[in-house]
Amino acid sequence: MKNRFFLFLITSILFSYSSSAQNAILKGVVLDENNTPVQGANITFNNSGTQSNKNGVYELSIPANKEIQVVISHIALKSLQFTIKLEENQEYELNPVLKTNVEQISTVVISGRERKIVEGITTLDPETIRTTPSANAGVEGLLKSLPGVSSNNELSTQYSVRGGNYDENLVYVNEIEVYRPFLIRSGQQEGLSFVNTDLVRNVDFSAGGFQVKYGDRLSSVLDITYKRPTRIGATADLSLLGGSISAGGISKNKKLSGIVGIRYRDNSLLVNARNTETNFQPLFADIQTYLSYNVSDKFELGFLGNLAINKYDYQPLREQVNFGTLQTVQALIVSYQGQEEDQYDTYFGALKGTYRPNDNLTLKLIASGYQTQEQEYYDILAAYALGTVNTDIGSEDLGEVEFAEGVGSQLTHARNDLDALIFNLEHKGTYIADTHQFDWGIKYTSEDIKDRLQEYEIVDSAGFSIRPPIFDFVNDQPYTPFASPLVPFVSVRAINDVKIDRISGYAQYSIRTTIKESEIWANIGVRAHNWNIYGSTVASTDSQIVLSPRAQLAIKPNWKADMIFRVSGGLYHQPPFYRELRDSLGIVRPEVQAQQSLHLVVGNDYSFKMWDRPFKLTSEVYYKKLTDVNPYTIENVRIRYRARNNAEAYAQGLDLRLNGEFVPGTESWVSLGYLKTEENIDNRGYISRPTDQRLKIGVLFQDYVPSIPSLKMYLNMVYQTGVPGGSPSYADPYDFQSRLRDYRRADLGISYVVVDPNKRLREGHFLNTFRELNLGFEIYNIFDNQNSITNTFVRDASSQRQFAIPNFLTPRVFNVRLGMKF
Repeated sequence: MKNRFFLFLITSILFSYSSSAQNAILKGVVLDENNTPVQGANITFNNSGTQSNKNGVYELSIPANKEIQVVISHIALKSLQFTIKLEENQEYELNPVLKTNVEQISTVVISGRERKIVEGITTLDPETIRTTPSANAGVEGLLKSLPGVSSNNELSTQYSVRGGNYDENLVYVNEIEVYRPFLIRSGQQEGLSFVNTDLVRNVDFSAGGFQVKYGDRLSSVLDITYKRPTRIGATADLSLLGGSISAGGISKNKKLSGIVGIRYRDNSLLVNARNTETNFQPLFADIQTYLSYNVSDKFELGFLGNLAINKYDYQPLREQVNFGTLQTVQALIVSYQGQEEDQYDTYFGALKGTYRPNDNLTLKLIASGYQTQEQEYYDILAAYALGTVNTDIGSEDLGEVEFAEGVGSQLTHARNDLDALIFNLEHKGTYIADTHQFDWGIKYTSEDIKDRLQEYEIVDSAGFSIRPPIFDFVNDQPYTPFASPLVPFVSVRAINDVKIDRISGYAQYSIRTTIKESEIWANIGVRAHNWNIYGSTVASTDSQIVLSPRAQLAIKPNWKADMIFRVSGGLYHQPPFYRELRDSLGIVRPEVQAQQSLHLVVGNDYSFKMWDRPFKLTSEVYYKKLTDVNPYTIENVRIRYRARNNAEAYAQGLDLRLNGEFVPGTESWVSLGYLKTEENIDNRGYISRPTDQRLKIGVLFQDYVPSIPSLKMYLNMVYQTGVPGGSPSYADPYDFQSRLRDYRRADLGISYVVVDPNKRLREGHFLNTFRELNLGFEIYNIFDNQNSITNTFVRDASSQRQFAIPNFLTPRVFNVRLGMKF
């Protein structure tokens, strides 16, 4: 036990990691030629196996990372034999058809992730996602441990990839594009990611160099596939942060299957642990479903639906932030009045029809609608005092402010409303002929946005209202009487009614072949995107169009070493969405053009064995040259664009990830990322972009007690160097290039498996009603590091200096979890 403990410490220091279970799941429904479920079919490999139930459903656990000979047989039908190779903890659905008059013994190797590896796609295990501890648990929480993916706010599900911002990431669920709310400006306001991890079957992620079929964004693609149940079952997960329940099932004739999930989230545990005293009443809840119906053996209809309610009531009371050095400790004390009431209601529905006239051709038609109704109302008066803290240990006033160097107040007001309706109609097709594959698609999008923006900020210091720093204004008091009107320091008022019509399409060709015993995979394609902006509050402009050619090449040489080399590149465009059209004053500028990025990514996958266990080292070098850049600033997690294409930029870096079985039977990884990204605004010279995250180290480590394998440990660690800390309102970003402190965070989870399929209690025990049952607790930020998300800039009236005071994130927090499956 001591040796394991020291191994854990050493591995943690080196930021090592492990992998998830050494088995995989093969499941599905056995059918006959009439599409009738077959009861009593034997599904076997070696000396193990199972039988299909009366509904033809089977589930078989097989060894992972090995070629396994599986035989499916029935006394009245011909046997089916094949070879399958799956990754650790992968679930593969196979619905075989046993025939009566055709011999069907074959040897087909089914490799779960081979195609995705050559395409440069990272596949994440859904079970690892569900067990990884994170203050914002889910897919995004695990993504942040990957190289090239950065986030310095555990209260937010947003992430930046290789120097891009939060708006540059594509998210798909079952090939259907999903959206996020517009007005979110604080991680505290974010309740739930769209992706419900209880429903997830596959997770694919690409950090750059992706194919043309994935759409028009500059940074990344997250491609989610939801489960298709093969049996009736349910799951539940409860914790101090909320809970989730999901259920799925399949009809007797196997034509209709569906899964539904309900989630509730309460961030009070996290927010109330911060150094701001608050009254906080959040309500984050959603219900989501995916239904599929086999109309025939060639046509399938699917429906994805989501209803989300995010209500956020926030009343800050008091806050004290200490900063400075050990010799000179300063503090900002703030007393608040007022409150904030925000609400985001989103409605999403999509229909997807899939038609397969033969084994070579697949045709899809997808229609989706998304509506978001958002309001952001707040009136908060903050009275502050900036001073020196008493550090005398023997004093009764230890920790109190002794001398106030600056006092003042700030009133912030907002009445922001937004109603957006987005409709998509898309056709996709795939044709496969031997080693050749053709993909194409065309998509129409209609966006209708109605927006009222009303914000102001009044700043007062020692009784004087501070005006915005407008250069042509001169205040020569007391020699000249002050006759100008008082105005807010910041004031934004706008009403926008904007409509955008888009037509986009793509065509791509892929081939897999061999050259001198080396395997070759290549892909080439082009995207086109045309859009037109109009509305009652904007001047109509000519439509714009962009073309985006891209290519990928992967080579697996016939070497003793198992290596794959990849290179990909091309043009990537991001036609402006509504947020990118609106400038800092709320004015919509339809002349904004698409941002353009030239990508070049070179990568290598090296699979090897160490300690007789499988490992893989993935490395990628990338360079992105961006033109027509629309500069922006980040206010917590809200992005404010200048709505001008007046900059150019670049991003370059290196990503490394080593994953494998550091502990037998588990998967862990350690990732290292180096990034440098800068921009040149109006040819004034290059400065760091807001996402210039130079160094990032991430670790996912899984372990268990050898003598008690049901007692498991999960560790999720991230270290990131600080990003630029932003600038005050009206300030020139060239004058504010100081950085936030480094972001360091470690989340630990301990769980005990009471029941699982391999651990059943005595017959008749009431706990055997559960297929799985586990208890656990989590410690977020176990080292209690003080991380910051932004700076608050406060002026010292006597010296006229501005202090950048960090806004700290969550401290150490304890959570308890209960998970179960039926």
